[in-house]
Order: sequence, then C-alpha cells, then structure tokens
Amino acid sequence: MRVGVHINRFDHGGGGPALGAELAAAGAAAEAAGVSWLSVMDHYFQMEFNGGAEAPMLEAYTTLGYLAAHTSTVRLGALVTGVTYRHPGLLAKIATSLDVLSGGRATLGIGAAWYDREHHGLGVPFPPLKERFERLEETLRICLQMWDPEANGPYEGEHYRLAETLCVPAPLSSPHPEIMIGGGGELKTLRLVARYGDACNLFATSPEEVKHKLDVLRGHCERENRDYDEIRKTVTYTGEPATEGDLDAFTRDMTGYTDLGIDTVIVGPRVGEPAAWIERFVAPAVRRLAALD
Repeated sequence: MRVGVHINRFDHGGGGPALGAELAAAGAAAEAAGVSWLSVMDHYFQMEFNGGAEAPMLEAYTTLGYLAAHTSTVRLGALVTGVTYRHPGLLAKIATSLDVLSGGRATLGIGAAWYDREHHGLGVPFPPLKERFERLEETLRICLQMWDPEANGPYEGEHYRLAETLCVPAPLSSPHPEIMIGGGGELKTLRLVARYGDACNLFATSPEEVKHKLDVLRGHCERENRDYDEIRKTVTYTGEPATEGDLDAFTRDMTGYTDLGIDTVIVGPRVGEPAAWIERFVAPAVRRLAALD
C-alpha cells in the first residue's frame, strides 16, 4: 500500500509570504519520503473543521502548478475538483496544462461539488444535486472527447454545448490524464466511476464499509462491462492516529484495508506547516505500509 499526502491548510505562522517556501519544502519532503500522491482541496473558502471561511485558502490549480515546478516524481491532483467551478472545456485545458508542465503527472480528481456557502458567497451558480450530477457526467464526456486527438468537433449536451473540442498540446499522460472520481454514493457516483473513472477515492470509515462500497463498484462494473481491476482504489484517512502522529495506531488501522485492493491511502495534516509533519510521520508511514501483507 502506498501513501499520499493531502495538503488542506494554509495557516502558516509566517502568513501568506511564507506559503510558497513551505509548499516547496512540503513537495521536497514528500518526494524524499517516497510519497506517491500530493493533492490539495478545490475550495475557495476554508472548511469549518479547519478554521472556517475566514481562514487562509489557496486556489487549487494555481497551487498544483506551483507544486509541479517544485517536484519531479509525485502524482498531482485536486481532491477533488468541484464540477461547478469551471466550464468543462476550460477544465480540460487546465488539467492538460498541469499534465504537460508536470511531465505527465496530473490526475483529474473530480466530484459533484457541495459547499453551498462558497458558491453563494462568490456568486457561483449552485444547481440542485441532480443537475450537478448531470453536469458531472457531461464534464467527464467532454474531457474524454477533448483528450481524444481524433474526436475534435462539436459536443451537444443538455447543460453544455461546445462548437469545438480542440486541446493542443495534448496531454503527456497516455491515453489521457487519470480520472479520479471522489465519493461513495452508491447509485450515481460509483456508477460514474465504473463508466468513466480510472481511480476512485473513498473515505476510510472502516474496512467493512469500504469493502461494501467496493462490492457496489464491482456490481456497477459488471453492468457497464468494465474490468473492475483496471480501477485504482484509494482511500482518504482522517483518523486521529495520522493527525496526532501515532504511527503504531495508524499502521494497525491500515491492516484492515490490506485485503481490499487499496492502492493508496491519502493522509492530510491539519497543520499549516506540513513539511515537518511529512518528515516526522509520513516518511516512516511509507515504509510501514509498504511492508504490510
């Protein structure tokens, strides 16, 4: 099992002027530790559990571009992009630019979006949930069409209409940047994973719950005639052993997931200075989880 890091706080003691150097240090520490994944949230207001909307927050893809310039091996993505924030044709270009400039290390993490305060506060339309899922599926189709060099042409959907789907230069990832669909909704989200996803991301609530979600995904794959084993399975772990730095407890928690085919567990420090946390906790965690049977 591999380890990823999700940077989700930007309340550095040195304020905004210190964030660039701290992110560069976090990227260097992650690669030195053998981390396989580095992500940020796609939010414009900070979450309540991290201090609320008045706390610092950086825009996701600007931050990922900065991390791309300060890393060379780790995979980069948003966990996860809110489908409502960017027109899908522009999102495909943004993800492609990240992939090209990172040397083929971009993942398009994406979901249906949920943070209503952020939408209303910044004037972003916030459609009902059903429509957000419709827009998510259309966005996935548009991205795949834009990433197919033979498929340039119009796209006609219910919510989006594009006269052209040009995307030049093409992504470096083959056949396209990895698509990671986040969420465990059994009727819609996991069906979209089976239909379009290269990876899924679930919350590590318990091995039993994750096993159930994966069984549901397997059923969707059978109905979609999709090879379940092609999909990379990841979980996001927010338990206290990681936030408190208890390596033994974290390792015990992870043992229950070893038989489920989980490729990567993603952990996030609730600290504004993540580089030291990565060196102290994540580096030994990488070695511990690599040894799990």
